[in-house]
Amino acid sequence: MDHSPLDLAPVLPVVVLEDPENAVPLARALAAGGLTAVEVTLRTPGAVEAIRRIAAEVPEVAVGAGTVLGPEQVEEARAAGAGFLVSPGWTERLLGAAQQSGLPYLPGVSTASEAVALLERGVREMKFFPAQAAGGVPYLKALASPLESARFCPTGGITPENAGEYLALPNVGCVGGTWLAPGDALAAGDWARVTRLAEQANGLRR
Repeated sequence: MDHSPLDLAPVLPVVVLEDPENAVPLARALAAGGLTAVEVTLRTPGAVEAIRRIAAEVPEVAVGAGTVLGPEQVEEARAAGAGFLVSPGWTERLLGAAQQSGLPYLPGVSTASEAVALLERGVREMKFFPAQAAGGVPYLKALASPLESARFCPTGGITPENAGEYLALPNVGCVGGTWLAPGDALAAGDWARVTRLAEQANGLRR
């Protein structure tokens, strides 16, 4: 992938896919709304297959693996064609595996110390999770000056109502949003609704 995950879209859709059959139509619906990236969380048995299908059939959409918790999942995601990796936190072992994979990686942090530890290791782009619970916009605003080289993708508690506040911060590249693929829309195959939500999210671009 040529671009950082932080620069692909103002809102990175974070999706839980129970049925891999929904993967391709979902990715196409998001792309129709102007969002050309999606994070498929590794929380369901079909997640890796969903990543594989999007990578193979919707090449215009950068598909990443989310909720990556260990080296084995790093390799599974890479083999399936994931273009980037995201985790809710990080360990030395996980960071090493992600860096070895060659894929862009957003390790999760929720404190200044965790961010500083990553900066020491040359990692400048991170996921801030759980964003709202960990201090939200005021916390990220406070980090901007002392950690001026760090950039974040806040995820967790982000809504269409508060996304703009996060995106206005100088150290935020994008936000992660779960509202773009509602479970009832997926169940009903209501791809037009997903496209409308994607269009609205794309309109948040600064």
